[in-house]
This record gives sequence, structure tokens and C-alpha cells, in this order.
Amino acid sequence: MSTRAPTALGPLQRTAALVLAALAPAGVVWAQAAPAATGAADADSAWRRCTALPGDNQARLACFDQWAAEQTWRAPGASAADATSTAAAVPTPVDTTLPATRIIEVARTEGCRDPQYSDLSRFWELESGSDCGTFSFRGYRPITVSVIASSNVNRQPTSDAEGNSATESTPYRRAENRIQLSVRTKVAQGLLTQGHPTLKDSVWFGYTQQSYWQLFTPEISRPFRTTDHEPEVMYVYPTDAKLPFGWRWRYSGIGLVHQSNGQSKPLSRSWNRAYLMTGMELDNRFSVRARLWKRIPESTGSDDNPGISDYIGRGELSAFWNINKDNTLGATVRHSLASSDRGSVRVEWLQTLGTGLFGGKSNLRLHTALFSGYGDSMIDYNRKRTVFSMGLSLVDF
Repeated sequence: MSTRAPTALGPLQRTAALVLAALAPAGVVWAQAAPAATGAADADSAWRRCTALPGDNQARLACFDQWAAEQTWRAPGASAADATSTAAAVPTPVDTTLPATRIIEVARTEGCRDPQYSDLSRFWELESGSDCGTFSFRGYRPITVSVIASSNVNRQPTSDAEGNSATESTPYRRAENRIQLSVRTKVAQGLLTQGHPTLKDSVWFGYTQQSYWQLFTPEISRPFRTTDHEPEVMYVYPTDAKLPFGWRWRYSGIGLVHQSNGQSKPLSRSWNRAYLMTGMELDNRFSVRARLWKRIPESTGSDDNPGISDYIGRGELSAFWNINKDNTLGATVRHSLASSDRGSVRVEWLQTLGTGLFGGKSNLRLHTALFSGYGDSMIDYNRKRTVFSMGLSLVDF
């Protein structure tokens, strides 16, 4: 008795199969729409296997999609033996036991939001797979709204520069509200890594603004005590060198940054720096980042804050530990790298709040931090204080 392979499914038939897959309840077997044939035993078996998958519409949909793709390999009029031979050449069907959530994740994630890449790779878009393109806005430092309590507050700022010390005291309170905005955008990429199959260098522009608001001082109309502005441009070169104990060196770079409070004398404070930076990581649990900077000299007449490097420092080292998927602990140390032995230390804890779109990780954090040292703001560059803050931060968008 002659046999005949089933005709390849057309677009309409394949659509019907996918609809049936999404609607089919677990354990129910649907009759095959194509004519029954001896050579179609494998296809019928695959069909029945897909419909019998337990209570998982996404997994059944993936199974039916694979089944429909196999049918397109069978040419009309081919013998059963040819159909069986061709089917054998088809790649092994997908493992339908994989969690449906992972199937959805692969379909929806892209570039700098793909969790299969490390934190540093996604943050600086170091690889082709973690690239989100140019001129799209991303987070830089955490965007934060917090309440702070400090050991002291600078009611009458001073500076060694002539004419840059306040002549009167303002009755500020030690409890304040701090607001930080920070964004960046990639303006160019692939400048020196053209031709590399995976790595991508990049040029970024970033802007950070930090304000201290005397929210709890109604008697002086709740003014903003100080606001710092910090635009910068940086070039990042990707690396993937293996280091001892499983660490990987991921990037290096250079940058230029201007920081000022936008005030006129006697409260004007500003400086410009050029810096080198680098970063490394261990799996996706630990990361270490470092910056070393040099102040760009100014004339005596235009220097509002002489010796600022001896207070805020000439370099910083940051380390972060992802304790688990919802908690991150970090520490940042700055040092003058000189005999003055000044600087600062900041310890912070970020805890994920809620879930993001499609059940992914939220970008909202409960942000708790403790800072001690010099340079919490430009107006406080030469004043040491300890600050405890708690609030909400938006990160990694």
C-alpha cells in the first residue's frame, strides 16, 4: 500500500496550530488536521506529545512552534521514507521541560537589560550583546530622594580664597532632604574596537545634580541650602583579562569632569578634573571600581577653593557585593593620597522593592547610607561631617 507524506503546513494552518497550542488544556489530545498516513507517525507522536504537556501554555506553544517548523521540511509528494529521512535531519526539538519564564525572558530582554550579562558589562555596554545603542538615556549614579540626619550643618561656609567666606550665619537645621538626579547617554561607540567580534568601546556624557533642601526649616521658608552640578564626559575601553582567584578585568577609561555649585561669591565653589578609571568583577557577586584624578590648575584669582584635593581626595575605590538578587552592599573610600591624610568613607545598602515589568527585577531600591569625611557637597569641601540617609533610589535603567 502506497504512503504519502503530509503536505507542509501553510501560514493559515500553522497559525491554527499555534492557537490550538495556546488553548489546549493539559492532557487533552486533539485530532490532527492533516490526513492520516503511515509516514506521518512521527509527526502525530510529536503533536500528541505537545498537547499532553502539563498545564503550561507557553511550553506547549513552544513545542507546537517547533512541530510546525518540522513540517516545512517535508516537500509535497515526497515519499514516507524521504519524509522520515528529512525529519531525522531536523534539529532536536526544544526541551519543553524548560521553565516558561525563561522562554518569555529571552523574548523580551535586550542589550543592557539582559541579565545573562554581568553588571559591569550591562552598565557600560561592554559587549555587542549588552549594547543598547547610542543617544538613549540611562541611569548613572542612583536617582535618589532621601531624608538625612547629620552631625553638623555648615551655617557659615568658609574658604581660604579671599572673598569666599560667608559673613553671616544662617540657621539651618541638621535634618534635611537630599535629592540627586543622575543620567547619561552614549554618544559614540566602536571607535577603537571596530572589527572585534564582541567587545565595544564607547564615549559617554553624564550629568549629576545633588541638592540639599531645608525641608524641615519653615521659619526660613525651606530654602535649598546648596545644589551641586557635575557634567562629565568619559571614554570606556572594554577588556576581558583573567585575573587571579577568578576575577576578570572588565574595562578601563579616561574622563573629564566639572563640578560647581553655581553660586557667586562668597559661596562660589568649583573645580575641574581629569581622571583614569577601571573596574573588575568576580562572577556577578562582587565588583571593584577605581578612579584616580588630577585637578586641572586654576589661577589664584579664579580658585574659589584652594587645596580642595587635600580634603576631598585624589582618588576613590568602590566595592559592591550582591548578597543575593535583592540586596547589594557597597563601600566607597576617598583619600587625599598626601600627607594631609584626609578623605571620606561611604557605606550603603540597597534593597530591591517590588517587581518590574513581566515579573523581572524592579529598578526601585530602599537606599540606606552612612557617610563620614570631607566633600559631602562642594560647600562642605573643607568641613568634616557624618551623614546618615535613608530614602528611595532608582538605579540601572
